[in-house]
Amino acid sequence: MSSSRSRRTGHKSGSSSGSGSQSARQIIESLLTHRINTLTELCRVERLVANAETEEDQLAFQEPMTSAWIYYVESNQMLSELRGLTPNYAFSGEMLTYAQGLVRNDPQSNRSWNFAWMVLEKITEENLVATYAEIEAARPEMWGGVVPDDQQIQELAAYFSQEWTYAINWMLQHWTAAPVWY
Repeated sequence: MSSSRSRRTGHKSGSSSGSGSQSARQIIESLLTHRINTLTELCRVERLVANAETEEDQLAFQEPMTSAWIYYVESNQMLSELRGLTPNYAFSGEMLTYAQGLVRNDPQSNRSWNFAWMVLEKITEENLVATYAEIEAARPEMWGGVVPDDQQIQELAAYFSQEWTYAINWMLQHWTAAPVWY
């Protein structure tokens, strides 16, 4: 974000402000209509916003960017991408839903416009992977209807944890700095 402050000192890039505003309107429209709805695309736009030439452009993006991140999580696109990263042990939709509730009920949730990042951080902070991996591993349907013993549950939970943690860390690497207001 510090680069956005330096950009407001009067140094312009090669584009004229007219074409920059047109481009900004097109991106905002794409955010509002959900044509931009993958982690990689949303992070790319987020970086563009951070480097916007004017504070006016940054403010214009604030609500559309916030709405796009919420839609990304609530439309199950985030879950789909997480499951794409966890082909052997499908990422827990229950855990993701629970983490969303924790973020919504967190009085500090206004610290960021990025709902997806906050959900991933909440999963990490609350150690939800270990909890939900054990819940998933204990389900009789994971064992063909047979009730597993504690050792079997722990072994399978370790596999869930390893794959889910990899997926969360892979997503979190998209942010070199926390996307927060302050």
